[in-house]
Amino acid sequence: MRVAVDTGGTFTDFVAEVEGQLLTYKVPSTPEDPARAILEGLRVLSSRTGRPPEEVLHGTTVGTNAFLTRRGARVALLTTRGFEDVIFIGRQARPELYNFLVQKPPPVVARSLVLGVRERVRADGTVELPLSEEEIARVRLWVKQKRPEALAISLLHAYAFPEHERRLAKALADLGIHLSLSSEIRPEFREFERTSTTLLNAYLAPVVGRYVRRLGKALPGARIFIMQSSGGLLPVEEVEGRAVMTLLSGPAGGVLGALAVARAQGFKRIITLDMGGTSTDVALCDGAPTYTREYEIEGHPVALPLIDIHTIGAGGGSLAWFDPGGALRVGPQSAGADPGPVCYGRGGRQPTVTDAHLFVGRLLPHRFLGGRMVLRPELAARALAEMAHLKGLSPETLALSILEIAATNMEAALRKVSLERGYDPREFVLVAFGGAGALQAAELAARLGISRVLVPRLSGVLSALGILVAEPRFDFAAGVRPGRDPASYEFLQRKMAALRKKALSAVKSLGFAERDLAVSESVDLRYAGQAFELTIPFGTDFQEAFRREHERLYGFHLGDRTLEATAVRVTVTVRRPPPVWPPFKGGRALQPAEKTLLLLSPEERRPAPVYLWEDLPQEAEFSGPALVVGDYATVFVPPGFLCAADGHGNLHLYPG
Repeated sequence: MRVAVDTGGTFTDFVAEVEGQLLTYKVPSTPEDPARAILEGLRVLSSRTGRPPEEVLHGTTVGTNAFLTRRGARVALLTTRGFEDVIFIGRQARPELYNFLVQKPPPVVARSLVLGVRERVRADGTVELPLSEEEIARVRLWVKQKRPEALAISLLHAYAFPEHERRLAKALADLGIHLSLSSEIRPEFREFERTSTTLLNAYLAPVVGRYVRRLGKALPGARIFIMQSSGGLLPVEEVEGRAVMTLLSGPAGGVLGALAVARAQGFKRIITLDMGGTSTDVALCDGAPTYTREYEIEGHPVALPLIDIHTIGAGGGSLAWFDPGGALRVGPQSAGADPGPVCYGRGGRQPTVTDAHLFVGRLLPHRFLGGRMVLRPELAARALAEMAHLKGLSPETLALSILEIAATNMEAALRKVSLERGYDPREFVLVAFGGAGALQAAELAARLGISRVLVPRLSGVLSALGILVAEPRFDFAAGVRPGRDPASYEFLQRKMAALRKKALSAVKSLGFAERDLAVSESVDLRYAGQAFELTIPFGTDFQEAFRREHERLYGFHLGDRTLEATAVRVTVTVRRPPPVWPPFKGGRALQPAEKTLLLLSPEERRPAPVYLWEDLPQEAEFSGPALVVGDYATVFVPPGFLCAADGHGNLHLYPG
């Protein structure tokens, strides 16, 4: 049995593969101890199948939560003398251009825990000031006095000459603290981004390390992999050294799951909409996931390859509230898993998006989570009525307004990953998943002119499914000195060959067979004088490929102007068999299970059919308004839309 686990803010999802069959399960998350929900779910699955898990693939929020709540390790930073303030100065770009009172994000390291080391390397990799044994002894004494849990070492131009960082690490190795070296984490130029990424890795490593070690002890017979933000799996024994790569662990699984389902239906260009209980994640895939190395979390750069996912605080648990000006807002604050929305009956009193969906009839209280959790509509109605009374509104107006604002927030996110990046959303399929994604997907498609919405059969656990179909992935990079090293094929080929040899050796040392490995190579290029690079597949025509991509993105290229290379990259993927999608039998005739009263306007409630997802006949087409109810997701088909199920049980919504 292989089990994929995705820990979300509200629920922990499981998808298990046993002899080609898929099993799903869902339990409420336990934010104070995420492992508790995981072990409970694995216990239930093992009892159902009669076998323990041989492989556990896990998308985790431990690193993200540790950063957001500032509960990472007590970390110290070693840098070149004179550059102690780089991490505090950052870039000159202001997050709010006209706000004179803008607050900078709090740093993860105290100024008193930053030490300047007497050494200096030039940009060309030559040594200006050697690192002496006396200086190493001084640094060691300082570290012993400060007693940090983790140490980040980011020396000037260490990407060109890593020896000083390695000597320091060797001298400090016996102190029992975690060491993160910039020449290993991000061996590329740009001091601020390299230092920030290394520092975040050190900050998160002890927390993530403790978590995965505990999980390993609780599952001694299973091999554990953790999902990376790049969409690849990382063996658990490597995770502590790459803790920063878990920041988008769960959302990355959702993108892979959506792309796998869409490809099986013949769609390669998709926009994903993952609406869970706490947040909504959106991403664009033009045949493959889109990657970025310009990701920031609360103003802190993480300059490593991550799937380009835009996240907003708009989930089923997002709280509705009035701002000081009297305007209705939705999110980013969330009711979370505990107490959760008011209708959960756990003490919540402030209305949420889920409460609004229940009030307007888009959720059925007795069929939520396949009937395993009964909602209380009277509590949602009372909370909405109390809030509406404050502004002289009707509960109906307030509920529809909450959903309208949530949709507007999600529309802005969808525009950000499509229109703002040069893509026409009308040329893509919207893949909606998560527990709440399909409740508003059709309306969002209509706003953006998207002609088809695909709702996967396993919509409510699609991030876990994406983790199940993911493959182990290892990313390696080597810096190139822009302006000093030539951007010629011959030079870069030698650089790439050395990196490829290092990468294959490292991956094979983890027990993977060379016959299962796939290698891809790329190079970062820019025109001389530019400040940002494009990552281009490496081949004999890489320079022409760069010019084509530059023109596609920006509408022009600069002909034969000199090119600069800044890094070469090698990605090693461990190939696994493609997933076997379970067949969908469906029912024989299109027959509603019941009816619901849908609130379509503040003055109108209209009876609408409710279909059970597993009873839908293949290819049977019906029109909205209607609901389709599955175990972990409900689909709202609005007026003016048609809906049909395909041969794998996925739903297709399109204007009709």
